Amino acid sequence: MDWIESLAAHWAWLILGAILATAEVLIPGFFLIWFAFAAMVIGLVALFFPVPVTLQIALFAILSVASVYAGRRWFLRNPIESADPKLNDRGARLVGEMVTVVEAIDHGTGRVKVGDSVWNAKGPDAEAGTKLTVIGISGTTLLVESR
Repeated sequence: MDWIESLAAHWAWLILGAILATAEVLIPGFFLIWFAFAAMVIGLVALFFPVPVTLQIALFAILSVASVYAGRRWFLRNPIESADPKLNDRGARLVGEMVTVVEAIDHGTGRVKVGDSVWNAKGPDAEAGTKLTVIGISGTTLLVESR
């Protein structure tokens, strides 16, 4: 009976692996693929070897942890370089841009216009309408200077 259960269980593992792999495609994060890998391996083991279901579950748990660990180590050693590392850092993307002072910078603080938005700014005193250059960012405050 164990052999028959094991034979039927391999389909469950393979289907679980396919579901997890599909979920990985739909849900970004690159995490579920390691569980999908473990489920597929256990499905193949159950197909070729009559292993009790309780042992299959234990092997799945061990292989899941091992594959997540191995995948994490691999990605720490081989990081993926972004084509645009400042993509989600709007402030960093503004460094080097020309801005217009909309509220005079007095005693080092004021407000500047960037495109269609207004940002807090720190820099040398400047009158409204002065053109300045963004040299950095501190939190949500642009650091500006005249050039």
